[in-house]
Amino acid sequence: MQTETTITLDDDARDALATAHTRTVDVLAGHEKMVEKAEAPFRPTAIRFRDLHRRHARSLAALLLGAGCDPDEDGSFMAHVNRLVVGTRALLDEIDKNTMDQIRSGEETVIKAFEAAEKADLPVPLRQEVTRMRQELQALLADTGHIG
Repeated sequence: MQTETTITLDDDARDALATAHTRTVDVLAGHEKMVEKAEAPFRPTAIRFRDLHRRHARSLAALLLGAGCDPDEDGSFMAHVNRLVVGTRALLDEIDKNTMDQIRSGEETVIKAFEAAEKADLPVPLRQEVTRMRQELQALLADTGHIG
């Protein structure tokens, strides 16, 4: 019979990983609403951000579960704020390429959370996974840098 192995994290590492997950879920909430409300030409870009954050949220939740932690699947209060902001903007304006500055600003909170997790005392495989996610997000931001 095979037993599950739980990775042990100190409080700082666990908190840093949980914060990266929460920030990811928070911005994912905004991107889900953005895909729903985006103008057709901008929708593929919104989908790329949403899909990346969905994958990252799942990966981070799995890392937290593997460390014996219970990830917060709803994010923080900011998840609700992000949905509200995008919904309100859609009522007053278009969700299009002109939203990229706000997107980039929001993504910085996720990048900073990834960087903090990378600096925490994570086991090497977990740190590598967090680094990969940060690099994927930075690559998407670079790839969409011409928009807006």
